[in-house]
Amino acid sequence: MPFYADYNEVLEEEPPVKSSLFENSREYLEFLQQWQQELPSISRDQVFTNPEGTAILSVDVIKGFCTTGPLASPRVARIIQPIVKLMRVGWEKGLRKILLIQDTHEADAVEFGSFPPHCVRGSEEAQTVDEIRSLPFYDQLILLPKNSIASGSNASLHEWIAAHSEVLSFIVVGDCTDLCTYQLAMFLKTDANEKQQPRKVIVPADCVDTYDLPVDAAKKIGAVPHPAELLHVVFLHHMALNGVEIVGSIA
Repeated sequence: MPFYADYNEVLEEEPPVKSSLFENSREYLEFLQQWQQELPSISRDQVFTNPEGTAILSVDVIKGFCTTGPLASPRVARIIQPIVKLMRVGWEKGLRKILLIQDTHEADAVEFGSFPPHCVRGSEEAQTVDEIRSLPFYDQLILLPKNSIASGSNASLHEWIAAHSEVLSFIVVGDCTDLCTYQLAMFLKTDANEKQQPRKVIVPADCVDTYDLPVDAAKKIGAVPHPAELLHVVFLHHMALNGVEIVGSIA
């Protein structure tokens, strides 16, 4: 079923504006919960039917977001094993295009005005997690350093895509769902739309996540609250609204 239909066929008139954000959002939140629970899994044979034309793009699965430093998150660290499993399966199926797009910030990165200093070039935080580094084919993976949450601003990624026109299926994994993962998936999809290319972008929900910072904890340190459970599913749904294929897993 398409996300968009003739709006006038659904509603005869604009719904009244409700006074409460909670009241106005309840129905949508209930829908989101059910939508997330019913995300389908797709088979590995279906996904890797053309390994030459498929790539896995892993964004920010590094120590600074998983195990070490001010932005490390145990919740995010839980996606490491599903990602490693996916990479192994893809490799076994003949896929040879796996890109590791990773924060490698300059010491004076402008981004540090919005986030605490993290993942500085040459630091432990900027290193790929050990589980990926332990893969027997790790030395054949492609590392693309970035200095922004927006991978689409990275000239090296543009060059790689242009040099691999045979790749029309991209599997996006990593963190954070609402930040770097979202930016990457949306770039891949909107770039293809602009170029009139039939590019498929797939995001397996078990291979992406975001960090959690509850309201009370955020107030204590003067930070911006970041409810992981809500933002994770809202941004998955927003990617789906824009043509990204969201699946529960690739099994």
